[in-house]
Amino acid sequence: MCILFSMKEEIIRHLSEDYTVAVRDPLWKHIYLSPGLRKIMYNREFQKLGRISQLGPASLVYPGASHTRLNHSLGVFYLSRRILKSILFSERCPSHLTLKGVKSFLCASFLHDIGHFPHAHSFMELPLADHEILSGKIIRESGIASIIENDIGGDPELTAAIIDTGIPDKGNKELIFFRNILSGVLDPDKLDYLNRDAYFCGVPYGVQDIDFVISQIRPTETGICLTTKGVTAVENILFSKYLMYKTVYWHIDVRISTALVKKAVYLGLAQKHFQAEDLYGMDDNEFFRRMMETPEEIASLVRESETPRKYKTISQTPFDEGNELHRDLMDLDYRNRYETKLAQIIEKSHPGLLPVNHLVIDIPSKISFEVDVPILDKDGNKPFIGSPTVFSRPVVQGFTETLRHIRVIVPSSVAEKVPELDLDPFV
Repeated sequence: MCILFSMKEEIIRHLSEDYTVAVRDPLWKHIYLSPGLRKIMYNREFQKLGRISQLGPASLVYPGASHTRLNHSLGVFYLSRRILKSILFSERCPSHLTLKGVKSFLCASFLHDIGHFPHAHSFMELPLADHEILSGKIIRESGIASIIENDIGGDPELTAAIIDTGIPDKGNKELIFFRNILSGVLDPDKLDYLNRDAYFCGVPYGVQDIDFVISQIRPTETGICLTTKGVTAVENILFSKYLMYKTVYWHIDVRISTALVKKAVYLGLAQKHFQAEDLYGMDDNEFFRRMMETPEEIASLVRESETPRKYKTISQTPFDEGNELHRDLMDLDYRNRYETKLAQIIEKSHPGLLPVNHLVIDIPSKISFEVDVPILDKDGNKPFIGSPTVFSRPVVQGFTETLRHIRVIVPSSVAEKVPELDLDPFV
């Protein structure tokens, strides 16, 4: 059942006519904002995103990767608006969409990263708030709420709830629908970052055929599904994500740099040199300056993270969920104690060679390759797994297993003396 004709016409008119402020984007060319969204764009909280790198230390490997969270936020809004237009022209458009809900969703796509702080995705194991929670808090408690309500005609509470999934949905069909669009297999977030990251890194792996993807999207009552032709779009997403992790996100130099910064933040929090709240709201430069104020054995980790080629891997082991040590090492307190034990082994044979804290164990977090998008065929919806595709569940699971390795990292000067070290020398 379609939404009421008059409401549908009003939403289509809004999407077609109310976005007149052009912003140039290297990837998508012209992105058109409403006057209200332009007002948000010049808000202090949003401008901060222009000082936070989208890919962090990846620019050490791919110098072109200088794009920011602000660039990405514009792109997610652009794709969200295109997806919404496609949904509204579908015969299957849901009956519960409202103009206020659509405006709130577009604000959510624009603001989904506003709570981001430097390296946030790398710090998932640390006792820090998820950026989605921080985004919802900023939207509700800052001047942005007034702009959403008075200048745009949206609902700031709904905007926050679309982003922060920890807020109960209370059976709100429109909230559930928009949440599933903003976060899923073919969500605008993923479609933008894969294309944008590939573009700025100068690699072909993340490129998606956006026109084709959007043409194959069909709405359901709770989100979106794909036509059978759209199976190839999911396949492209899965393989692109794998290749981008393999070549960009988890490049060895990126992993080393990330591991050094994460250990510095872990130690800074554990030793109470700063609180978690001190990191929220920082941009990249503010974060670096704050970390330089910590004791040298911590500050040096962040400083050296900018030259990861000065470090080497002396142990590399595929992560095994069935290995008790591997599971234990996922706990950062245990990992820190274990790093100290390994450092003591080196110190015993080579006194004074290893700087304090500069043996680091790096374990990438488990990543998910979402495959739960339904495929629309003549018999109704069926899951992607089971449709005609080479990407079976074991194949998709193998992506993560292939990528995840436990590495013991030390300065190159130490690696020259200790080229190899057993991860478990205590057996």
